[in-house]
Amino acid sequence: MTQELEEVKQNVIKCTKCDLCKTRTNAVPGKGNFQSEVIFVGEAPGRNEDKNGEPFVGVAGKKLSIALENAGVSRDDIYITNIVKCRPPNNRVPSTVERNTCQDFLKEEISIIKPKIICVLGNTAFKSILGGSEITKFRGKVVRKNNQLYFLTVHPAATIYNQEFVEVLNNDILKLFQIVKELKNNKKVLIDIEYAP
Repeated sequence: MTQELEEVKQNVIKCTKCDLCKTRTNAVPGKGNFQSEVIFVGEAPGRNEDKNGEPFVGVAGKKLSIALENAGVSRDDIYITNIVKCRPPNNRVPSTVERNTCQDFLKEEISIIKPKIICVLGNTAFKSILGGSEITKFRGKVVRKNNQLYFLTVHPAATIYNQEFVEVLNNDILKLFQIVKELKNNKKVLIDIEYAP
């Protein structure tokens, strides 16, 4: 299992499929517990992630860590990754081409880890994975698509610019891990949105 993830990681590190490889310092593969019940998926690496080659190590990462701690969860217990594995210049939103070029890496991560639920962080991930928009309208909801459960919430970076989102993120992460607990106990979870197969 870890061997397969290591292969994905190495493929991310040496990837040259799109132009982001020319401007990155480091590609940023996913990181965390390969036995995690949850995969967190963000947008793309920022400056700190590009420098360190690790996801969510900047200010947004700290905000997420705090929300996890509030829910009694350690960063070491989860797996975290991004839609796009290299930093877009000036932290711009990744283009459709960049997202599409990178999507196989995420699919591989998901198929290896087989999470009970995927936590979608912010609009870009929402659009890329589920074709959605306006995450603030749908946050806190559980979505099912192709037998995979997704939980929607704001991107931790949003809490930096809007203090109101701090409570939103904290509450959503608490709800997410309550759902994980129910799934582990084979309880029925309320699906808010069902995508037809």
